Amino acid sequence: MDLNPAVTWQAPSQWPRIVSIDAHTAGEPLRVVVDGFPDLTKGAVLDVRRYVRDHHDHLRKMLMWEPRGHADMYGCLIIPSATADADFGVLFLHNEGYSTMCGHGIIAIVTVVLETGVMPITGSETEIRIDTPAGLVTARGHTRDGRVEKVTFTNVSSYVEGLDEYISIAGLGEVRYDLAFGGAYYAIVNAADVGLDCTPDNYRALIDTGMAIKRAITRSRTISHPNDEDLGFLYGTIFTAPVSTKGVHSRNVCVFADGEVDRSPTGTGVSARAAIHHARREIELGNWIEIESIIGSRFRVRAVSEDSFGGRDAIIPEVEGRAFITGRHEFVIDPADPMSTGFLLR
Repeated sequence: MDLNPAVTWQAPSQWPRIVSIDAHTAGEPLRVVVDGFPDLTKGAVLDVRRYVRDHHDHLRKMLMWEPRGHADMYGCLIIPSATADADFGVLFLHNEGYSTMCGHGIIAIVTVVLETGVMPITGSETEIRIDTPAGLVTARGHTRDGRVEKVTFTNVSSYVEGLDEYISIAGLGEVRYDLAFGGAYYAIVNAADVGLDCTPDNYRALIDTGMAIKRAITRSRTISHPNDEDLGFLYGTIFTAPVSTKGVHSRNVCVFADGEVDRSPTGTGVSARAAIHHARREIELGNWIEIESIIGSRFRVRAVSEDSFGGRDAIIPEVEGRAFITGRHEFVIDPADPMSTGFLLR
């Protein structure tokens, strides 16, 4: 059978198409849209985020949801930066909407723009400054022979909002949690306190329990970001657990958005955890700790310096990880397809 007709097939020219470069960071996917999305005018990232949410949300669903994506898909749009300090801006997409910052996304974006030649590699370390909804993030791609071997990024100011808080949840009783910001707000819970392990065989229970905790906290308290109300919401629940692996500090599993489970250790999550460990005097400035994910992949994180943000004691965290390109995709939208904008099953 000659498959060349399928290899060279082109969709009808009137069909909308969107091109992406897909990658993963420590197992967590990132679909980077590189062509076909409507042009977005330059503006503050949070303003562009609102515009995309109000006018192009059907495209987020098409790219993130089935049949082109799945309940745990993640993506981003590269947008023009409104500030002279940044090389470009970014909006992050997931099953529920648009996140405020994403560490695994930063690592993957840097890998994609350097390995595809969108931005030039400048020596063994290339600095890229990225505007995110949560603020400016500075990343460094460490390269050899045209490949990105790791990415280190300096995150936004991260801080503790509350330590040893309690929430009453039906079926769980009183659950202790810490609340911290690392580019997004997380409730951090000891997995053993709710009868769980941070392992793949607890996948469904982690989702159900994580979402129950997130919803209960959201109902019980107001979370206010010092600078912008669009950042003031609980993004997810992070479960933590000890590990016996030499050199690894701990394991965590992040359940975020509408029940997504991060396959990576979560860049913003480990930033929030670094703020908590620093506040408890459990880590010293400059010392790296390594945290692994539900699948055993790892990020390194450290508190680089102390900071003050919105009247809160804060730290500046640094996170390190690696990403890999997994494919180039051209998605087409058949106008006759009744499921063109997607659906979700879990």
